[in-house]
Amino acid sequence: MAVSTQTQNHRLADVIAAFEEVYPPGWAASWDAVGLVCGDPVQSVERVLFAVDPVSAVVDEAVEWGADLVVTHHPLMLRGVTSVAADTPKGRVVHRLIRAGTALYTAHTNADTAAPGVSDALARTVGLTGDLSPLDPDPTDPEGRRGIGRVGVLDRPMVLRDFADRVAQALPATAAGVRVAGDLDRQVTRVAVSGGAGDSLLGAARAAAADVFVTSDLRHHPSSEFVEAGGPALVDTAHFASEWPWLEEGASHLVDALARRRGPGGANVEVRVSTTVTDAWSRTFSRV
Repeated sequence: MAVSTQTQNHRLADVIAAFEEVYPPGWAASWDAVGLVCGDPVQSVERVLFAVDPVSAVVDEAVEWGADLVVTHHPLMLRGVTSVAADTPKGRVVHRLIRAGTALYTAHTNADTAAPGVSDALARTVGLTGDLSPLDPDPTDPEGRRGIGRVGVLDRPMVLRDFADRVAQALPATAAGVRVAGDLDRQVTRVAVSGGAGDSLLGAARAAAADVFVTSDLRHHPSSEFVEAGGPALVDTAHFASEWPWLEEGASHLVDALARRRGPGGANVEVRVSTTVTDAWSRTFSRV
């Protein structure tokens, strides 16, 4: 996706302001750390890289491409730090970005709760159509559209086996792949999804009368007890994979927001969605 015009380049502060029109930081959870991590607000931005994780492989990609700004979903420093010395992994990321003149910005739970947001992108990717409703609504939203997770219906009913395969084919390939709990011949029509770790929403998925819940990082005991109690089937994906579909949507919203500020053709930025797999797991082994 690229937009090229002869208009003056955007300052970082302008790009951030446009992006925050779509994903206001005030929507983030109180424990979260969103916003500008490093970068000069007056620096010029021509290239923006979207990625899930602010890790060294993404910095490699950003520097090689010449990105002026990296927008990640996950925070680099979620908890307080007292040093960003380059002898730590996080410190090295900061130093490399600053040396390259590349800013880093995070949109995390504010992108999760947005409508559309992270779970909307996941829902569309796995085949949900029509209106989507939040799995865990944001009580501050009078319209009832924002919140964590989404619930909707498939474009056509299918058995769990086929649906799980659809999820596996639609999301980025990872070492762990997709895990399934439940009767593989179960009919699936109504689906709940939540990008990222979602076992805190198991009860909400049951209350929503979903046939299956798609999320990530499901733990053994909650999942086992949930299935034993007759809850919806479960499809567990890699955390990185379930949030990756939002990157294209976030990039598109940024271009649109910048264009609204300057009129048609006024975006004047080139955006790229990283395809670097930043899942923590690199390989699985099975007993033969």
